Amino acid sequence: MTLFDGQPEAALKHHFGFEGFLPLQAEIVGDVLAGRDVLAVLPTGGGKSLCYQLPAMMLPGLTVVLSPLIALMKDQVDGLRMNGLPATFLNSTLRADDLERRQRGLERGEYRLLYLAPERLRLPGFLDALEAWGTARFAIDEAHCISDWGHDFRPEYRQLARLRSRFAQTPFLALTATATSRVRADIVDQLRLREPRQYVGTFNRPNLLYMVEARRSGAEQLVAYVREREGQSGIIYCATRRTAEAMAKRLEGAGIAALAYHAGLEAAQRSRRQDSFRRDDVRVMCATIAFGMGIDKPNVRFVVHYDLPKNIEGYYQETGRAGRDGLDSECLLLYAPGDVAKQRHFIADKEPPEREVALRQLAGMVRYAEADSCRRRILLEYFGEAPAAGTCGGCDNCRTPRARFDGTLLARKLLSCVVRIRQAGGFGAGLHHVVDVLLGRRTEKVVSWGHDLLSTFGIGVERSRADWLSVGNELLRLGLLQRTPGLRGVVELTDEGRGVLFGARDVMLVSAAPPLPVAHRAVAAPTARGDETLFEQLRAVRRRLADERNVPAFVVFSDATLREMAQRKPRDRSALRAIGGVGDRKLQDFGDAFLAAIDAGS
Repeated sequence: MTLFDGQPEAALKHHFGFEGFLPLQAEIVGDVLAGRDVLAVLPTGGGKSLCYQLPAMMLPGLTVVLSPLIALMKDQVDGLRMNGLPATFLNSTLRADDLERRQRGLERGEYRLLYLAPERLRLPGFLDALEAWGTARFAIDEAHCISDWGHDFRPEYRQLARLRSRFAQTPFLALTATATSRVRADIVDQLRLREPRQYVGTFNRPNLLYMVEARRSGAEQLVAYVREREGQSGIIYCATRRTAEAMAKRLEGAGIAALAYHAGLEAAQRSRRQDSFRRDDVRVMCATIAFGMGIDKPNVRFVVHYDLPKNIEGYYQETGRAGRDGLDSECLLLYAPGDVAKQRHFIADKEPPEREVALRQLAGMVRYAEADSCRRRILLEYFGEAPAAGTCGGCDNCRTPRARFDGTLLARKLLSCVVRIRQAGGFGAGLHHVVDVLLGRRTEKVVSWGHDLLSTFGIGVERSRADWLSVGNELLRLGLLQRTPGLRGVVELTDEGRGVLFGARDVMLVSAAPPLPVAHRAVAAPTARGDETLFEQLRAVRRRLADERNVPAFVVFSDATLREMAQRKPRDRSALRAIGGVGDRKLQDFGDAFLAAIDAGS
């Protein structure tokens, strides 16, 4: 007989405080309870963890969770314990005495959930220990890491095949937020899943606003953006360690609490900075992609990409760290066409097969950044999902469509310059060189190749460099120009481009994206001023309770739960229990403190 036998909804409310499941959760939990192998692809914030946490409390035996996210393990375990669930983790951060104490607890059957990094499976005798501890099921988190077709392949994940050999009849649940159909097939093959039930949720995050803005003034532009979002927590992704450090210093100089995070820091320093961000001591983290995987901080209100990401999978996963609590949040990409050349330079060092994949992925990211159509549609179609018809209302292009203008003359000037360069020496050039010729710039290459003698030299001086690069990128997007295969990025006319050049048709271009209006700022707006005041008072209570227990504030309650409290103003324990996220254990531990704050603040 199991706890809440056959009643997962009752167990859900008791342990986690939720009245109902998110999409696909009930089906996945049902299959896990039935002992089936499952592959689940759910968006960030879609409740993947609950799919193994709830069955772990309803079934006998130990549930072992394999995850590369050591930083996340403590948060997960703290949150489970706060809900009264016996869980622990074993990883390299533990002292020897603490490790031994936890292993003794596992031998005595004191835990229902155990979190591990895949590397621990290599330790001599560890698989024997898992058997002795009564392992009844495995959950493989971030399962896309096992596939070298994915964007975040980790060789240590390949050893999970050994786990399946040893535990041939033990159910496996593989979970990820980002997996194309090819990656999903590879996960099934690599983990040797047995006739798995496969669930692919929507990749749509309706609470996220996707925006792209031209990067113009760099740090000043970033400071202005963050200042508009006073009190909100955010992540700023940078391509290099140097940029991350520089942006953090610039924000600090403007009076905004910020830190840098990258792989060049000592492990202890990274851990301290991560804790400062999780605990809201610092509201902005400027980071390379070394930061973020496993950051279970639900109240990140904005994610900014200061540099162009390498691929859509990585971009989607990084933007997915915003708004995990379901409240409105923003995802802003600051785009400069020069970023494309930088990425192509990095790609040049890769081996040919890997290079071709990287170039194709980069082209998809550039298409997203330069699009004048719905950005959400581009993301969803990339992952094989058919978006709903019409505008999404949740991206800059749908909210404020850009104006179009007759760009035929501009297009013909640029296309003519491309042709003249090819005719002059029998070879083509990249877009930046073409623009140099249009602007009449006597660079070393322009002069040495004799392109300062072309009839198109200097015919575009009435426009800025940024304008011409924008025109060139528009012509690429419209299929009038194409980049030749390879790393040089040479631009050539297509048949459609030749038709435009020789007068077959006119060209309508899209105006450059304007600076974002303040109206785009993502604020989880309260229904009344009094609700916002009470919300801040509840945040102060939450912070005090979290500090007393040495855990991040969101482990006590999420912002979404506090906002519901501020709006509904429950007066007794029964009404407080009806709030989403208030389970029985948290009601017992924290109910009186929050009821008192609501009574005093109302």
